[in-house]
Amino acid sequence: MGKNLVQKILSLHLVSGELKNGEEIAFAIDQTLTQDATGTMAYLQFEAMGIPKVRTKLSVSYVDHNMLQTGFENFDDHLFLQSIAEKYGIYFSKPGNGICHQVHLERFAVPGETLLGSDSHTPTCGGLGMIAIGAGGLDVAVAMAGGPFYVSMPKVVLVKLSGTLQPWVTAKDVILELLKRVTVKGGVGKVFEYGGDGVKTLTVTERATITNMGAELGALTSIFPSDAQTKKYLRMQGREGVWKPFKADASAKYDGIIEIDLSALEPLIARPHSPDNVCSVREVKGKKVEQVCIGSCTNSSYHDLMVAAMMLKGRKVHPEVSLTISPGSRQVLEMIAKNGALTDMILAGARVIEVACGPCIGMGQAPPSGGVSVRSFNRNFEGRSGTADAQVYLVSPETAIATAINGVISDPREFGEPIVIKDPKKFTIDDTMMIPPSLKPEEVTIRRGPNIKPLPKKEPMPDTLKGDVLLKTGDNITTDHIMPAGAKVLPLRSNIPAISEFVFEKVDKEFVKRAKEKGGGFLIGGVNYGQGSSREHAALAPMYLGVKAVIAKSFARIHRANLVNFGILPLTFENENDYNSIDQGDNIELPDIKNKLKSGGALIVNNLTKNNKIMVNHALTPREIDILCVGGLLNFQAQGNN
Repeated sequence: MGKNLVQKILSLHLVSGELKNGEEIAFAIDQTLTQDATGTMAYLQFEAMGIPKVRTKLSVSYVDHNMLQTGFENFDDHLFLQSIAEKYGIYFSKPGNGICHQVHLERFAVPGETLLGSDSHTPTCGGLGMIAIGAGGLDVAVAMAGGPFYVSMPKVVLVKLSGTLQPWVTAKDVILELLKRVTVKGGVGKVFEYGGDGVKTLTVTERATITNMGAELGALTSIFPSDAQTKKYLRMQGREGVWKPFKADASAKYDGIIEIDLSALEPLIARPHSPDNVCSVREVKGKKVEQVCIGSCTNSSYHDLMVAAMMLKGRKVHPEVSLTISPGSRQVLEMIAKNGALTDMILAGARVIEVACGPCIGMGQAPPSGGVSVRSFNRNFEGRSGTADAQVYLVSPETAIATAINGVISDPREFGEPIVIKDPKKFTIDDTMMIPPSLKPEEVTIRRGPNIKPLPKKEPMPDTLKGDVLLKTGDNITTDHIMPAGAKVLPLRSNIPAISEFVFEKVDKEFVKRAKEKGGGFLIGGVNYGQGSSREHAALAPMYLGVKAVIAKSFARIHRANLVNFGILPLTFENENDYNSIDQGDNIELPDIKNKLKSGGALIVNNLTKNNKIMVNHALTPREIDILCVGGLLNFQAQGNN
């Protein structure tokens, strides 16, 4: 039987298990990436393992999130990251070099290899034919130490593309269409593999936009074949030598097929407050807008910014709109500076801000109170922008610029003749801000600022878990709800006692106080609990506050894995209606839990307040049970496990 693309690459890297749906597999990781909001903790964890040098083919530490230096914390941590990289064989991308996913696509992605990154949008490099997966920082630390990555073998869904995108319709509209059909939880336990004749019409940067935002589907990853378009892109980056063709066999089998006719698509928009709340732009056009932002790891490529510049050339941003432009990499910024496109944007009234994630993670450029912000980003969760009551819409750069000029949400098809951007023969190559590891690592001293605190430790699981329900949440609780980002919180990422003060701040301001008073307890969640970013602090900080287990209707993949990694038990209701029979403040217990997990016995939650019992399930592998019983993955690794 023929293999699909996912099976081909995984089979080349398989360490244990079989490629059968639902079976736990382990596969080798070729490359890792971290960014500074998650990397500081990941490297502290790597240090704790006592490995003298990373054992991957390539590991890169990027600085792209915490760029606002309003205090000493961020710069101190950047110095820590640079010295760690020099000592342990890691490349260091300096602040200003670019967003990790954009730069990694440009300079390091290799077709057919595996990449694990401590950022949920790591699947961006699937646009170049990699198996690229977002994970918690501890999983990435284990991979850097030479360990494989464990996951249940996903279902592989073919997204069969046909036709050609019409003028003013973009790759962003392709992924918005898929989100509209599948929803933010429809990709859990799946990989989306793109195929069909329509694939060859999409460039690598267009493919990367699609795979990047595939993270919003809840999927393990997304991937395109490595073909002539891939070879062309690598040639422009001066890296044609790493190209290899990778495609599915003609007789490959899939667990599902979704067909999208590119010719039939129109400009789409995701309304507040979810990336799957999608409709056509024409349905909401005319809505007044205060802010427009172009950038993020989704839409900040050379092509995207050239389109923006061409649309703005000779025009002015609407007087009641603030337009910001964030280039995705120094390479892009340098090229648009040299060819005059940057000048066109500045003359039009755009605010060109730093080469970084910036507004996408609430790091500056918060909208006004109750304001409408139209962004070419990937997430529009409530409050993520930095303004609690802002209305954030997600669109293509083309729709965003048409909106910025008109002052209201606008259909770019009404803008005029379509803009055609010719690819350069070669991109500008300047890797001077990519610092290689030291040739004399023994002489490198790690620089540790006062904001870096020791790793918190988790004790082994007791025989019985008992405590109060500290909080009950609804569906689609995101990691932004659990552990907010933004300029106030992110600088504390290496200081768990300090950052823990902000857990669930946007949901219940009394949560931290209650957790401390009760000595920890339980969380109750709805469907897709923990969707969004890979930030392990959304598990690590609750663990520090004493959270023992989370009982939910269902979990997002990365967050569930992070809970296990930090010794918090993830459980699901056997009967979802039982969600209604347990409330915040109830005192509950899980008796003999350790033995029942190991023996496969029925898991019962005793509600001591209401004097009733409910049944719960788990989908834990034997390895995950062992990890939980010893108090988390770091303890598990310390015992010599892999």
